[in-house]
Amino acid sequence: MENNTLDGRKRKDVQIGFLVEIVQKQDQQSGELTEGFVKRILTKSSNHPHGIKVLLETGEVGRVKNIIDTDID
Repeated sequence: MENNTLDGRKRKDVQIGFLVEIVQKQDQQSGELTEGFVKRILTKSSNHPHGIKVLLETGEVGRVKNIIDTDID
């Protein structure tokens, strides 16, 4: 599956282990992105207009803006 077909607003497209870019709550104004690997998916609904909320392995929480790499081997 190509990365550009994945949508950070759809829960089914975001999986644990994916490398993603998120926007944290305090960075919503600036739009600053934080890169990291998904540890947990926090959004319960199947989609969210601002992006699926995830917990990164580093402990940061934010909404997925871009899915960079899906290679979770």
